[in-house]
Amino acid sequence: QVRVVESGGGFVQAGGSLRLSCAASGSIISIKAMGWYRQGPGKQRELVADISSDGNTNYADSVKGRFTISRDNAKNTVYLQMNSLKPEDADTYYCNAKIITTWATGVVTLDNWGRGTQVTVSS
Repeated sequence: QVRVVESGGGFVQAGGSLRLSCAASGSIISIKAMGWYRQGPGKQRELVADISSDGNTNYADSVKGRFTISRDNAKNTVYLQMNSLKPEDADTYYCNAKIITTWATGVVTLDNWGRGTQVTVSS
């Protein structure tokens, strides 16, 4: 069994910074892409940033130049450094990891989501 757990959300004033972390644990062979998504009430979940196993990154236009995604493969952890936060960045942030693990049927790739961490930005 594998799981991913986010941490690092909280309250910050506009212009401030937060760093989110997401750690994957369990019976992990390897992890493909890891990413951060966000979702607000009544809105669809949207990609914020993702990073491949070899470090290629992709960002939503709205966060380019302000957010930085990185990962530590030895720790099975992905980070999201968020700078110059705006009120419109306030949402619940979810971690996603595509984890290769072993089931009774063999090796499988699972799409794992964390439970989310809340980011609040005051104007």
